[in-house]
Amino acid sequence: MGIRSYRPYTPSTRQHSVSDFSEITKTKPEKSLVEHKHRAKGRNNRGVITCRHRGGGHKKLYRIIDFRRDKRDIPAKVAAIEYDPNRNARIALLYYKDGEKRYILHPVGLEVGATISAGINAPIEVGNALPLDRIPLGTEIHNLELTPGKGGQIVRAAGASAQLVAKEGSYVTIKLPSGERRKVRASCYATIGQVGNTDARNISQGKAGRNRWRGRRPTVRGSVMNPVDHPHGGGEGRAPVGRTGPMTPWGKPALGYKTRKKKKRSNSLIVQRRRKSSKRSKGGRQS
Repeated sequence: MGIRSYRPYTPSTRQHSVSDFSEITKTKPEKSLVEHKHRAKGRNNRGVITCRHRGGGHKKLYRIIDFRRDKRDIPAKVAAIEYDPNRNARIALLYYKDGEKRYILHPVGLEVGATISAGINAPIEVGNALPLDRIPLGTEIHNLELTPGKGGQIVRAAGASAQLVAKEGSYVTIKLPSGERRKVRASCYATIGQVGNTDARNISQGKAGRNRWRGRRPTVRGSVMNPVDHPHGGGEGRAPVGRTGPMTPWGKPALGYKTRKKKKRSNSLIVQRRRKSSKRSKGGRQS
């Protein structure tokens, strides 16, 4: 994959960049593997906005991705690599030997025409899915299960990969992209390789309208609102927030507020916490 930039003939194209889509081999999705997706626009089941700045955007169909990889010991041929508007990774269309078709996340190095499989006896090759206890130490993996049989839940973003660092009894230790090390049951499945489209993070949107196409509405600063709308609002001219630290519209601390449950059951499986962000590592909150 590469990134294509534009000649700056307008202000927006000066910073605008897009993927060159050189890896895409099929432009229209498989009809049997798409379905309508209800766009919640940030609202819950009562119609109340629970996630602000969502709405609009281009229409899109949801591609049904096989995160479980539960079609075991049946070889599949990679028929095409496609664009997926619902994620920043590419997807690969598989034709199984028994005639079934499925989508999976496209890993780096998986080419059209390659044969892949899932199961205990699958070879250690890119795109194959195996239990963690059958994968050698140091191998890059993605689409990792946290509960056996539930399907891959983490390490699914473009360019992401985890590393298997240790095996001990019925658990293995995984180093996640965040830097966190945690134990996962050895019977959980994972897919070999790194998720493709590694340059996705280097793409510049270039203009506000492009975010509107993606269903992202404008974000307004709290300091320019009225006091009734935001804790930072009010005052004559530019005024400080008037609090000990930045607040959300509902008066909760915006920085350094931990939301993870202290007695969560999976706490015992975390060997090492994730890397601290640069904002918090230099001490205290930022105002």
